[in-house]
Amino acid sequence: MVRVLHAQRGSMPEEVALSEFLARCETYFRSPNGAILDQPFQTGLPDGMIRCYMGTNKVVGFGHQLIKALIPPPPEGPDSDAAQPGPRIMHPASAAAFQTLRTRMETEWTPQMMSTLGIELASLPIIWDADFLYGPRTASGTDTYVLCEINVSSVFAIPDQAPAEIARLVAARLRD
Repeated sequence: MVRVLHAQRGSMPEEVALSEFLARCETYFRSPNGAILDQPFQTGLPDGMIRCYMGTNKVVGFGHQLIKALIPPPPEGPDSDAAQPGPRIMHPASAAAFQTLRTRMETEWTPQMMSTLGIELASLPIIWDADFLYGPRTASGTDTYVLCEINVSSVFAIPDQAPAEIARLVAARLRD
């Protein structure tokens, strides 16, 4: 038996035979496009997701949202208020709670992504974002992060501080 919780809102945990679960997922396993990803379960899910808003290669703000996907619903049920995702709270790029993430995004991860994908700075989107889940804390208690997804279209709403920086980036790109 395996315990299964679909990420779709309103889903309830269920226990099914492994053979039944594999049968449900058969089309994904057969897909030539690799539709199944082997990713460890993230125990930090209840701490929420951090959206790192980018203006080319610089962080222009953050959004933090408590998510409910893949977390068993509360006793009140999957349609209760307690089961709904929390609002996305916007923060400026200078928010103290996210400076480790900002530093890693600007000095490590974005340059590595650009190198791996062969993207020049002038070709980075003016507006894009990367979503992170909290990973396990280090032995010293420092947060770690797990990349959830990268979005290049439909990146709005953005923090109030971001439009001015994005406008400066557009102006600079037009001058170049």
